[in-house]
Amino acid sequence: MEKILNWGLLSTAKINQELIKPLRASKRTRLLAAASRSQVNADAYAREWKIPRAYGSYEAMLADPEIDVIYNSLPNHLHA
Repeated sequence: MEKILNWGLLSTAKINQELIKPLRASKRTRLLAAASRSQVNADAYAREWKIPRAYGSYEAMLADPEIDVIYNSLPNHLHA
């Protein structure tokens, strides 16, 4: 049996919407978390899109050992 990959969205950018439906359609992926610079924004986004975990900092989500894959929709200058 193949491992289900847990995904995290590194921001609450509008472009993420293009990824959410395909992630949910796949049997091999689970959208587990979303992160924002603000816990309030992360909570609202997670609630709107029914994402189980919300992080109020990017670092907190990156430190989650259960996240296997990160989708980085931050502006290019914030990728490092």
